[in-house]
Formats: sequence, C-alpha cells, structure tokens
Amino acid sequence: MIRIGKKTVDTRVFLAPMAGITDISYREIVMDRGCTMAFTEMVSAKALHYGSENTRELLRISDKEKNIAVQLFGSEKDIMARMAAKLSENEDIVLIDVNMGCPAPKIVKNGEGSALMQDPKKASEIIREIRKATDKPVTCKTRRGFGMGDETALDFAKRMEDAGADMITIHGRFREQYYTGKSDRSIIRKVKEALSIPVIGNGDIFTGQDALDMFNETNCDGIMVARGVLGNPWIFEEIESALQGKDYRRPEQDEVISMAIRHYRNAIRHDGERKAVREMRKHLGWYLKGMKNSTDLKVRINTEEDPEVVIHLLEEYRESMMSKVIA
Repeated sequence: MIRIGKKTVDTRVFLAPMAGITDISYREIVMDRGCTMAFTEMVSAKALHYGSENTRELLRISDKEKNIAVQLFGSEKDIMARMAAKLSENEDIVLIDVNMGCPAPKIVKNGEGSALMQDPKKASEIIREIRKATDKPVTCKTRRGFGMGDETALDFAKRMEDAGADMITIHGRFREQYYTGKSDRSIIRKVKEALSIPVIGNGDIFTGQDALDMFNETNCDGIMVARGVLGNPWIFEEIESALQGKDYRRPEQDEVISMAIRHYRNAIRHDGERKAVREMRKHLGWYLKGMKNSTDLKVRINTEEDPEVVIHLLEEYRESMMSKVIA
C-alpha cells in the first residue's frame, strides 16, 4: 500500500507506461493476471490539446480496468496543465504522471521526455502548473541522468519534490544508454533516502527475484515493471509470489499460446482487424520467443494480413505442442 498525495493505492507493483504496449487491449490482460495499477501509453499533451483522434484513443479505459494512471509528455507548461485539468475530469484516472525520461530522439529533440533532465527549471515549472490545475496526485518518471556519467537524478528528484510532485519513479540508466547495459540500483536508493515522497524503482525487473532485489537493495516504496511484461503478463503473479515467499509455477507453452490468442482477439475487439494484425506482430514475437520450431510460424505471422488465419496458425501450433506432450 502506498500513499500518493491524497490517494492510497493498495499495491507496490505498477505496470510502466510503454508506447505501443500498454494499450487498452494489453492492460485488460495484465489486470486479469494480477496487475492492480497500470499506466497508459505516454500521451502527447500538445496532440491532445489540438484534438488528435489517435491521441484520444490512447486514453480509452475499459470497464475491466481499475487504478489507471495517465502519463503526459510535453514541454509547454500551460498546455500540460490544461490537459491535466481536462483529464482530471475523468473519475477512472487516478493520477497524472509526467514523462521526464523517454530517450527517443524525436521526443528529446522537442525538449520533451528525458530532455527535461537538462532543464530542471522548466521541469519544475511544469510540475507546479499541473499541481495547480488538478486535485489528483501528480507524479513524474525520470532517469539516472542524461549523458553517461551525468549523475543528476538526486538533485533533479529533490527539485521535483519541491515543485509539488507526489511520487517519482527512477529508471537506473542514463538517457544515453537507452535500454542497454545494466540499470543502477544505487541511485534509486540514494533518491529514496533523500526524499519524503514515495520513490518507485524501475529497470531490469524480469523475474520475481529481480523485484525482491530491487526492494531489498533500494528500500524503494514500489517497483515499476516495463520490458519484463513483454509476452509475459504473468510476471505480476510471479512477483507477488516472490514477495510472499511462495513457489511460482511458470505457465506451460500451450498456456502462453492460449494467452496470445486471447490477446489477439482483444486487440481485434478494441482496434479492428487491420490495426490488430499490424500491432500484434511484435506481441506474438514476444509470446513465441524461445519456443521450439517457432521460427517459421513467426515468419508466416509477420506476412499474413488475415487475422483469422493468424489465429488458426497459433491454434495449430498449440495443438502440435499438446499432442507431443501427450505422446
């Protein structure tokens, strides 16, 4: 349980905001497998301000979801504040998070995402303006620093707390690293020791043991799972088992394929066949990763335009696995 501003959430494990990943289709899946608080894909405040239909679609929330947080990105404090106020009218949204860590070149080029680490004054102003515009908790997600060796997270986090942030998430890599190398937990521990608001640890959480290590080594208030959820919505159950000291049984491969099919049908239901076919290719690649004789299947999936054919191919593959087990 974590107190975030005026909101108390009954969890210490969050699903990170990930572009092209944490959409309505996949959030429904992970929430059914133990996730109790999830972030939307990051949303452009400027695009939302100008009425982008594609951006509004990122904000869809289903009746099956609970504790949904929205992550905004942008660099113009007035627009960020106005959009935060608009989003706050939605009772399903529990908090507003500000992206201050995205390393993507097109984001950084616009002075957004991790570029804000290089301009803590502007970052502070954004938090202050959003804080004045909403009664919901205001949080932010950032990194260890911008360039390699540029250890700025501690000072930056203090400034965000002073500006009114109710919680901060620290990814233990520099922007320059993107997602390579190893996430450094020591900076998360230093930030936790220096701040009075909740600090969430992020980076390299792929197993229940990774989650335990993050808590033990940093004393953080919570953890945020990102790439560890790719093709693995069960990771929240695994983490919960680890936190309770219980054994965990990984899903069998036929269970994984069944989940992939369910996810595929979910995507069709929410987005239509054309978009689902395109967007689900990467997800199916993650579900199938490491499975025996799946290379040809992945090639066919990546060139097939008919979703029912894709589902049929997956069902055939699952049946072949099960028949071998029975034999």
